[in-house]
Formats: sequence, C-alpha cells, structure tokens
Amino acid sequence: MDTVIEEEVTARKKKKGIIIITIVITALVASVWLLRTSLKSTIKKSEINTAVVEKGSVENTLNATGEVLPEFEEILTSPINASIKKVLMDAGNKVKAGQSILVLDKSASQTEFEKLNFQLQSKRNEISKLKLDLNKSFYDIRSNNDIKQLRISNLADAVENAKRLFKAGGGTREGIEQAELNLKVAQLEKKQLENEIKSKQQTMQIEIKEAEIALAIQQNDLSELQRKLNLANIIATRSGVVTWVNKNIGATISQGESLARIADLGSFKVNGSISDSYMDQLRNGMPVVIRFNETQMKGHVANVYPSVQNSIVSFDVQLDERNNKQLRPNMKVDVFLVTDLHNNTMRVANGPAFKGPAVQDIFVINGNKAEKRRVHIGLTNFDFVEIKEGVKPGDVVITTDMSEFKNSSVLTINN
Repeated sequence: MDTVIEEEVTARKKKKGIIIITIVITALVASVWLLRTSLKSTIKKSEINTAVVEKGSVENTLNATGEVLPEFEEILTSPINASIKKVLMDAGNKVKAGQSILVLDKSASQTEFEKLNFQLQSKRNEISKLKLDLNKSFYDIRSNNDIKQLRISNLADAVENAKRLFKAGGGTREGIEQAELNLKVAQLEKKQLENEIKSKQQTMQIEIKEAEIALAIQQNDLSELQRKLNLANIIATRSGVVTWVNKNIGATISQGESLARIADLGSFKVNGSISDSYMDQLRNGMPVVIRFNETQMKGHVANVYPSVQNSIVSFDVQLDERNNKQLRPNMKVDVFLVTDLHNNTMRVANGPAFKGPAVQDIFVINGNKAEKRRVHIGLTNFDFVEIKEGVKPGDVVITTDMSEFKNSSVLTINN
C-alpha cells in the first residue's frame, strides 16, 4: 500500500509540473503575441509628411548667423578741434549730397587761420626786403668792380707812359717797375672782387630760395587749415540715411573724432559669424545662401577677418542682389556656407526622418502600404537630402520621424 501511495504522489507532482511548464510557455507565447500585436502596423495618412524623390542639385552647407549691414557707410569726423554748436539731422533722416548734418564752433581754428595768414604776409614782406638788400649789395659790388676796371685802365696807361718816358731818357727803370706793380695789384684786387661778386650771387640765390621754401611751407599750412575749416562744415558727401550722429551740443570734439555716419541704403552686405572650428573650411569666394523670412538669396564670401573673438570668426558676404528691397540694416539672417555641390543627383526634401547616418532606413509609399528601404545618404542641407541608392526618381518618401516603427518592415496607411 505504501508503494502505491508513493507512486500516486509522484505522478501527481509530475502532472503538476507539466501543468506549470505549460502555463509558463503559454504565458510567454501570449506575451510575445501581445508585444507583436502591440506594435503598430498601421498609421494614419494625416500623421505623416511625404516628399517625392527627384533629380536636382544638393549643396552641403555649414550653418552660420548673419546681420545685414549697408555695403557703404561713411564716417564723418571732425577735421579740427572744435565743439558741437548745432545738430541739424537726427539718426534715421534721409540726406542728400551737400546737405548739412551739424554745425561746429570753429572760432579757435578761425583765429589760428588769421594768425597764420598774418605771418604769411609778414614772410612775403621779409622776402621782398631781402631781395632789395641783396640787390643793393650786389649793385654796390658791381659798382666797385667797374671802378676797379677804370683804375686798371688808368694804371695800364701809366705803365705805357713810364716806358715811353724811359725811352726818351726822362724816366727810370724803377718808375716802370713801380707802375707795373701798381697795375698787377689793381688786377688782383679786381679778380678778388669778381670772385666776391660770384659768391654773392650764389649766396643771394640760396638765401632767396630758403626764404621762398619757408614761405611755401607756411602757405601749405595755411591752405591745409583753410581746407579743414571748409570741411568743418559737416555735410553729406553722398545721398543716404543718417545712421548715427553725435548730439552732445557743446561737447568738445578732438580732431579725427567721429561726428556722424551716413549709410547708402541702396546697397547691402551681410556680416556673418561662425565657430572657429570651421575656420579651415572658410575661404574667400565660397558660395553662400542667405535666408530670411521666406526669401532666399545667394552671394559669396568677400572677406574673412583674421582675428578670432570668443571662438567666433567673422566674415563679409557680398550679395548677388545687393539692392533687394526687403533688406534692412541690422536685420538678422540665416547664413549657409556651401562647402560642396552635387548636380543631377537624386534628392528629397529634408525632414525629421533623416537622422544623419550615411546608411539608414526610411519608408517608401507603395499604394496604401509604406515599405521600409535601406538607403545611402550623401550631401544634406536645410532643404534637401541626397540619396545615392535605395530609391528611384518618382518614389514617395515619408519624411516624418518614424522611429516608433523601427521594428516594422511594412505599414498600412489608413485614411
């Protein structure tokens, strides 16, 4: 009896184990089935965005920021030390060439101009007096030279007379020698005087030249001051808009200090900024796409500034359409630097479905189904994504983020 009972207990335990294992397996199968059925295999058409694969060009771009600035902005500075007397134009006013911006008190410079003018007149008088004095001295020397010539002629006659008298027996040899000596002395004195005349002529020319140079320097100083006084009438040299003006009436202004800025709003440029980590890719002449609101414009990098401030590199963009009516000073714009370009390639509108890897899965619509495709991604930008293979022109691609369907290969699209 004990053996029979033991066998029954063993069979009961075995049966119970089989039941437990069966329940566990059933639960696992049910869990898997529930998990698989819990994964969505359908999606509403209103929940997705699509784009058609087409042929076209795709640009690879670097994103930067930019600010619209006038291409030409003139800074008006003070040509003299003065003070602001009156402001005629405020920032934002339109001006025409020749129109006054502000008035400076230039009385101090005007007094200096009159002083220089008086000194110039005095210098002219000094030169005239110098020429008169030098001409008089030269005249006196030439008169003395003429007198010496007359004396030489007289002494030459005396020598001849002494010789004739000696031949006639009325003179002596000593008389002839004395007459000849007097003649030689007079000739030497005349030669000395001639050298003095020549030296005096050279001295006269040098002294007059030095005086004329000093006069010319003073004349230039006076003309320069006159030019500065004329420029002190702060006027616009071109038509434009006043973007800034110093309105501190009575303030002392040093020479060279800024007084106003005038911008030509008929022509604009963009000043861009980008991280210095992209500096090795930034170069003059590279194409640029500018975007603001719903408008897109093209241009190229015209100048890259060598300095780096706070890890930011600045550059100027010359626009193809510099006089676009939508451009405004200080407008913020998006700047896209084109580093590469592929033409006549397959492309599709960019969207959240494209995560960045070179190889990724996307969904392509086929009737009321969305089939998963593995594609190879090329260049990307804000607008388009290049697809090298995996699709063909005309295919409709879902551009919405489809991460929640990563385990599904086919989806049903419901209206």
